Formats: sequence, structure tokens, C-alpha cells
Amino acid sequence: MDHLPNDPAMMVSTINMLLRDDEYDSLEALCFSFDKEPEEIKNYLLKGGFVWSEEQKQFRPTGYDE
Repeated sequence: MDHLPNDPAMMVSTINMLLRDDEYDSLEALCFSFDKEPEEIKNYLLKGGFVWSEEQKQFRPTGYDE
């Protein structure tokens, strides 16, 4: 895979899969590999309805943990 999908739902699925399957040990390492900034990804996905959970090490739907 040479780039992350542009669709927010597909991007979340891809990022969560790569982190879950231990392809990358952190969001920062994953972002570095795809030449993205973690805050850029977090902000983009927040607009798409997803928030980063550091505890779970995954993106989750906004409001899921409330």
C-alpha cells in the first residue's frame, strides 16, 4: 500500500487494521510511513466523525465512549 484512502471511513478502517495487525506500533510511525502528520490525520478524521483513542490505539466514532 503506497497511500491512505481519502474516504474517512476507509481511512479509519485501513489505519485501525494496520495498527491492530502490528504493521505499525504507533499512529506516529504509520503517519511517518505515509508522509503525513498525525495531527493532520486526526483533524481530518474528526471532521469525518472519528476520534483517536490513545487508550485503544484506534480511531473510533465520535461519541462512542460517552
